[in-house]
Amino acid sequence: MRDKTLDRLQQLLSSKLPTSMISEQNRPASVLVIIYQKDGGYCIQLQKRSQLVQNHKGEISFPGGTPEIHDSTPLATALRETYEEVGILSKDIAILGQMDDVLTQTGYLLRVFVGTINYPYTFLPNKSEVEEILEVPIGELQNPRNWREEVRLVEQSLIKSYSYTYKSHLIYGATAKIITRFLQLIEQTSQHKEALCNSL
Repeated sequence: MRDKTLDRLQQLLSSKLPTSMISEQNRPASVLVIIYQKDGGYCIQLQKRSQLVQNHKGEISFPGGTPEIHDSTPLATALRETYEEVGILSKDIAILGQMDDVLTQTGYLLRVFVGTINYPYTFLPNKSEVEEILEVPIGELQNPRNWREEVRLVEQSLIKSYSYTYKSHLIYGATAKIITRFLQLIEQTSQHKEALCNSL
């Protein structure tokens, strides 16, 4: 039976339409945030990109990529790329919903989907694209000791954002932005559980 936290997360994602962006200047892409239970808590799956890929060599990212001609929807792109990169079959992924779109500094417009799998699972990373699979406990990402605050000057305005550390890895850019938004959703599921307990 699936944990109530995942059910609440699905409810939160379905309670509002995701903020969609339209941009002819940015290339469309889709990513999948995969959350699952492991060792008594929750993990999300990230990956360290190999040195063989064309863009973002060695960076930490979610599974995903740009659409191909036979992809019927942005979700189909995310599922195909996830299978190609880490070997997770589409039929094994339960989609919980879609988050707001994210623009990257490198010119991509990301559609962001959230899904879950039953764990344990045998991952099959594509070595030409993925150097390492990271199963990152959400608790590690929620720990302020692993946060790094970044401030940038954009069009005469100071923009603050966060990056995250996990072991020897630094997670930044669009991936960190998605994680920040995702952690806000997770926090809302916790608040919901506390509200239920307090009402009993």
